[in-house]
Amino acid sequence: SMAGPERAAAAERLFSLSGIFAVYKPKGPTSAAVLNRLKERLLAEAGVKANVNKRKKQILKIGHGGTLDSAATGVLVVGIGKGTKMLSAILAGSKKYTAIGLLGKATDTLDATGKVTEEKPYDKITKGDLESVLQKFTGDIMQVPPLYSALKKDGERLSSLMKRGEAVEAKPARPVRVYSLSLQHFQPPLFTLDVECGGGFYVRSLVSDIGKELSTCASVQELTRTKQGPFTLEEHALYEDKWTIDEIARSLEHCMSLLPREPSHKKFKTEDPGETAVSCE
Repeated sequence: SMAGPERAAAAERLFSLSGIFAVYKPKGPTSAAVLNRLKERLLAEAGVKANVNKRKKQILKIGHGGTLDSAATGVLVVGIGKGTKMLSAILAGSKKYTAIGLLGKATDTLDATGKVTEEKPYDKITKGDLESVLQKFTGDIMQVPPLYSALKKDGERLSSLMKRGEAVEAKPARPVRVYSLSLQHFQPPLFTLDVECGGGFYVRSLVSDIGKELSTCASVQELTRTKQGPFTLEEHALYEDKWTIDEIARSLEHCMSLLPREPSHKKFKTEDPGETAVSCE
């Protein structure tokens, strides 16, 4: 265990961390739980007892730039210190997902964690049918968000209200943007999609809507966020064994160089420099 002065130095380093980096979110915990685990890990390394004094917890400012469902995995962007103020730009920027959809089964949560609400035949559906339907979901489209979501009604999450058994009205359809949507594999009942979309988009709603459009039903079997803003799963997401003050300091240096230097424009470039930059709402 560290000596007093070393501990103090570690704490000082921790509280001086500032910026945006990315972590890997595994399947199971909520995005908030992943953030709490990260916070606990860092406070413990710095020898700061969070539980003794509730206000101590607030010293370490940490937030994330967009919830991933508990069953989903992948890139979770994290802001620390002054970086927490940059998260709204990240939320509105573009994201990439790989989703495995399951034909013939609908669930209340629109993914594999929910109760099956409907089963329909899917044997007539061809790869061609699926591909032609995808065109209808590309570009600027209207989307109804899922009932089980982090969206709020009167300050409370819809998912919490649903779990309590309260009647929840669907939110109205809202405009969302799909930059690209492609079918990677089709092996009925499973199909794999790659999606690049803008802020506020729900892949679970997309998969459910695709099912309806094919006159069957569908739900998300697996979901991975492969990119958010400039952060990719391969290059930037820190796995739990790297959740140390040193690794995060190193990652922050690298990650901050990815962000536009002119924060007032809040634009993120997509992969292809020929494409127009994605501005944030």
